[in-house]
Amino acid sequence: QVQVVESGGGSVQAGGSLRLSCVRSGDSDSTTCMGWFRQVAGKEREKVALIYTGDGRTYHADSVKGRFAISRDNAKNTVYLQMNSLKPEDTAMYYCAADMGSWCTQWPIWGQGTQVTVSS
Repeated sequence: QVQVVESGGGSVQAGGSLRLSCVRSGDSDSTTCMGWFRQVAGKEREKVALIYTGDGRTYHADSVKGRFAISRDNAKNTVYLQMNSLKPEDTAMYYCAADMGSWCTQWPIWGQGTQVTVSS
């Protein structure tokens, strides 16, 4: 069973940076992609970025493109989300997720989340 644990959240002023980390354990070889999602209370969850663990292909939501970057270190079973030029609207709970399918649409494995708060 794959498990993921996030870390790195915190409070920062607008324009600042944070790096989130997500470590996966268990049957890590079965994981095909890792993703970062965020959610604000009362709003729908938003897919922020994803990365294929094999070839490193990435996807970034338009709302974060050019500011956030997802990367992986397979040797450490870790995925990162580098967040630069943070805005107050980036404030949310950020979740790491793992998928073992080919299309990365199911996301059956979730972490507990890490809070990111950006003040103006």
